Amino acid sequence: MPLGRPGGHCLVMRFCSLGSGSTGNATLIEARGSTRTTRVLVDCGFSLRELEARALRAGVALPDIDAVFVTHEHGDHVGCALGLARRFGVPLLMSRGTHRALGEPEAPQIVFARDGAAIAVGELELWPYTVPHDAREPLQLTLSDGALRLGLLTDAGASTPHLLRQLRECHALLLECNHDRALLAASSYPAPLKARIGGRLGHLANDVAADILAACDPGRLRHLVAAHLSERNNTPLLAASVLAAVLGTRPDDIVVADPLAGFAWLDLG
Repeated sequence: MPLGRPGGHCLVMRFCSLGSGSTGNATLIEARGSTRTTRVLVDCGFSLRELEARALRAGVALPDIDAVFVTHEHGDHVGCALGLARRFGVPLLMSRGTHRALGEPEAPQIVFARDGAAIAVGELELWPYTVPHDAREPLQLTLSDGALRLGLLTDAGASTPHLLRQLRECHALLLECNHDRALLAASSYPAPLKARIGGRLGHLANDVAADILAACDPGRLRHLVAAHLSERNNTPLLAASVLAAVLGTRPDDIVVADPLAGFAWLDLG
């Protein structure tokens, strides 16, 4: 499906993860309208064979993906993006900085994304926004079908007023909870790596993720997912507990993305 203006009324918008962590990241978003279905893959940090197997488990064939949005150039996010684009002719969306960091590769269709400039893909409208991370020009994303909005935020070292404005009115949120500060401090990681992870250009600690959630409108949220957890410096219970405290709910009510399996489809409506 070519890039273009969003189509008619969307009947169902849903999302799932094919994996979320340092070993690889990929999030599928699907919007089904009355006449067509749009599928966008955000990041594809796996080999092409592994991505294909994971997508098929979610009921999606790679040729049916309409666009791939690459948030930044790190291997656990860009993965097989170029191979996927070249094999199936899928448009690649990324910042110019990410493109330069990858060596300015060629692909059948590369669309340059930038902060605040909407990109229409079938039934969906994508809104990239900048975040602080140690990459060339990292972008995170919100996606809308015209009525509902999904916010994605991973690989950011700190909260900013700008990213809070993008996420405040989301109806679903996939939010990085990378590490617990105490576990990171006590870990066997070398000091420079600890500083990188915990720094302003690193990854979100649980408490910072909770502050971001608190700045959103909890009355709008239909789904909340804790994502991109460190397997060594966090636990699903720690992450879920911190977020649940903000919402006044139970940790069991928070979906936690598994580093290997991700999570199953969640419907926004």
